[in-house]
Amino acid sequence: MSKQNIKKGDIVYVLAGDDRGKQGRVLSVQVSKNRAIVEGLNMVSKSTKPSAKYPQGGIIKIEAPIHISNLALLDPKSGKPTRIGRARNEEGKSIRISKKSGEEIK
Repeated sequence: MSKQNIKKGDIVYVLAGDDRGKQGRVLSVQVSKNRAIVEGLNMVSKSTKPSAKYPQGGIIKIEAPIHISNLALLDPKSGKPTRIGRARNEEGKSIRISKKSGEEIK
């Protein structure tokens, strides 16, 4: 299995789909399915029964997963979409770097 380039908490840009051109923060990553849930994007309506969390029940809006291939990480320097590379730091650990600016992605 390859290493995922997108992690929880990253700010991403949507490349394809209904929300193309929008950006948001990654809430969770489903590594086995190659999908990520992005805050406020790819909203779907879901019917729910009354529960402790939703006492009224009814129709609620939640974020649906987006395939990782449709997301691009934002460059920390310019704020534009960029590809991700890997490099080693001084301690020898693998870090993510931006292909556009060469800066480390935290």
